[in-house]
Amino acid sequence: MQRDRQTLTAFGGIAAILIGDAHDLIHKAVGWMLREVGKRNRSVEERFLHTHAARMPRTMLRYAIERFPERLRQEYLEIPRTR
Repeated sequence: MQRDRQTLTAFGGIAAILIGDAHDLIHKAVGWMLREVGKRNRSVEERFLHTHAARMPRTMLRYAIERFPERLRQEYLEIPRTR
């Protein structure tokens, strides 16, 4: 369990760096990995999104929140974008 937590934390750091990447395929890959992190530990994904959702490219955010309940997805999609 400790190793999983370390892995999830490490990915969060990498994902934060890649938020500013210009390539759409990177956005998709990071969003997909965030979604997979959420399957293992939803609170880790939500903490990341709480901190970074406003700066995330739309594609990345949509992939990350794909499995969230509709109401929660809409809340994230309505967060004003910053750059």
